[in-house]
Amino acid sequence: MKKLLALSMAAMMALSLAACGGSASSDAASASSTTEGASSSEAASSEASAETAGSDKTWVIATDTVFKPFEYTDANGDFVGIDVDILAAIAEDQGFTYELKSLGWDSAIAACQAGQADGMIAGASITDERKSSGWIFSDGYYTATQTMTVPANSDITGFDGLSGKTVAVKTGTQGAAYAESLKDQYGFQITYFEDSPTMYQAVLGGQCAACFEDTPIMQASIKDGGLALKVLEDTANEGGDYGFAIFNADNQELIDMFNAGLADIKADGTYDEILAKYLG
Repeated sequence: MKKLLALSMAAMMALSLAACGGSASSDAASASSTTEGASSSEAASSEASAETAGSDKTWVIATDTVFKPFEYTDANGDFVGIDVDILAAIAEDQGFTYELKSLGWDSAIAACQAGQADGMIAGASITDERKSSGWIFSDGYYTATQTMTVPANSDITGFDGLSGKTVAVKTGTQGAAYAESLKDQYGFQITYFEDSPTMYQAVLGGQCAACFEDTPIMQASIKDGGLALKVLEDTANEGGDYGFAIFNADNQELIDMFNAGLADIKADGTYDEILAKYLG
């Protein structure tokens, strides 16, 4: 009887140990499975993050080369200006990355139209004509007039003095459009130039009697360049807004970010600081 009782107790102990062993083994397997699952999840998350980071777009923005004080090269060789600083402030506010390419006015437009650039900021006036030809504009970020400039020693005081003479304009600008709207009425001819400095030299050299240019650009060029020219303020038109532009509706995100960022930098005072830096 005692022998049977001892055998029974031994069997029960064995079963108990086996059960404990099975539970520990199961827990270990479960922990292992959980760890592997977590590792797989973390790996997948890391891969997804890497993929997202790698897909971040760098927007290519085209601009003019010489359009002081909106875009130009300073004494240190750095590309600076109102447009340059506004774009940088908006990109920082909205968290996007961009590459600014200084191409010149005509080349900047061509690059955008060919898909080689995503957008353009170059003191481009917002007009219905441009909109109808495929320009898609942001909200206006600066209001400028266009005016007539003559040599400092010129006796021309207004449009009436241009009869029979030649005036200089920069191709594709609002200054050119303004001159074109007046030439038949006042009887003058127009010569077109690719950039502002060459246009100014044509007036200084006597090849042209006057030029038409955006007022703030002309004033800054005369002041900073010591040019022997004078702006005839009474010849200014009503003016209009400059806008950031795209030429492909697929880039609407860029316009949306520009508009949102512009509102933010105006609200926090950054915009006014930028204008004061260049315009005083």
